[in-house]
Amino acid sequence: MGKAVLAGGCHCGAVRYEVDGTPYNETICHCASCRRVSGAPAVAWITVDRAGFRVMRGALRPYASSPGVERGFCGGCGTPMTYAAARTPGEVDVAAATLDEPERVRPRDHVQVGSGLSWAAPRDGLPVFREGRDEGGGEGQGEG
Repeated sequence: MGKAVLAGGCHCGAVRYEVDGTPYNETICHCASCRRVSGAPAVAWITVDRAGFRVMRGALRPYASSPGVERGFCGGCGTPMTYAAARTPGEVDVAAATLDEPERVRPRDHVQVGSGLSWAAPRDGLPVFREGRDEGGGEGQGEG
């Protein structure tokens, strides 16, 4: 996907955001932390430059889900929308399903599959990484 403005928000509409820029690292994460904060077997994320992410209405409620990681939720309805890690200060991950048009950003792979649920194993043919793609551990199409 090229440079574009993407918009999204929470379920109740109290929080609205815009992303200006080109998303990257489009992925589906299967880690236990993403599962627990979302209540879903996996979460689709896109990464964007922090400078291009703007909350247009309301405010994200921060939650330190692990050391050096802050997730942003709607304080009203609880929708998880962002993930920010101290180790990558110029980036923010946005939950792709909270976009108004999530079909515009297709996942390119699956990460943290080694800690995923057996009954939610990827079967879509996308590359699969046992851990993070930067840590190696690729399987099938994701090797290398």
